[in-house]
Amino acid sequence: MTNYEERLWEDRYWSSADGLKLHYRDYLPASVEGAQVLDEARPVVLCLHGLSRNARDFDGLAPHLAHRGWHVLCPDLRGRGESDYAKEASSYGPVQYVADILDLIRHEGLQKVVVIGTSLGGLLAMGLVQEIPERIAGAVINDVGPWLEPAGMERIREYLGQGRSYPTWVHAARGIEDAHDGSHPDQPLDFWIRMAKRLMTLSSSGRVVFDYDMKIAEPVLDIDLADQPDLWPSWEAMAGRPLLVVRGELSDVLSLKTLAQMLERVPGAEALTLAHVGHAPTLDEPEALAAIEALLARTL
Repeated sequence: MTNYEERLWEDRYWSSADGLKLHYRDYLPASVEGAQVLDEARPVVLCLHGLSRNARDFDGLAPHLAHRGWHVLCPDLRGRGESDYAKEASSYGPVQYVADILDLIRHEGLQKVVVIGTSLGGLLAMGLVQEIPERIAGAVINDVGPWLEPAGMERIREYLGQGRSYPTWVHAARGIEDAHDGSHPDQPLDFWIRMAKRLMTLSSSGRVVFDYDMKIAEPVLDIDLADQPDLWPSWEAMAGRPLLVVRGELSDVLSLKTLAQMLERVPGAEALTLAHVGHAPTLDEPEALAAIEALLARTL
């Protein structure tokens, strides 16, 4: 992490309705010289991570946007990162996650937000627009849609909640590569070390471990992938605001068919396909950064 990034964000906390202490990174906007230049007229950018991820998922995107004058919040969902773990695995689900994020929005007094959601975070963006449509100024949906491809979800369920640990960051990086090289082929070791440091943390024993509560897997394993809930009304509720759907060319979660239906059902939504990437793009890719900046400009 650069000194600039360290200076740019603060660790902050909010409370859930059921008493959990939840963490978020607050990236304050800054000029090139580093002076804070908060613009109240701009919506706040709310970055929501994927299923087994955390606030560090946006280590590349959030400083990039803050450096360009955007106020960015990156929460750890319950059971991830520096947020408390839930007592019951049953609370690890989209309804509770949306409720927690609504509590954060109230805590911060946010009137307008642009939601950038990766995978699970994209589904939560759809949930938020149904709860507070007047406050959602735009959204970026990263490699997810109203229909989840069963093959991709089965792949995720195979590694979720396994609790593996590694003696060094290099060993952890190789473990992450073994599980995800199909999504990010031909990447060098440095890429996988960065990925490991986003996904994992050091335990009290000095082992490198995944930075989430293993119980988050339990509700996911109970999902009937052949009988998914109808999320198309949630996607259609996103209409009327700037929207960008990012898809990895190799994605096994968001199919080309589903993406085409999303664009057909919400005219005006834009799509970006990133070559040689699967589930899910990091949003550090130059094409993704440019497209997100363009979307944010349309919310002003």
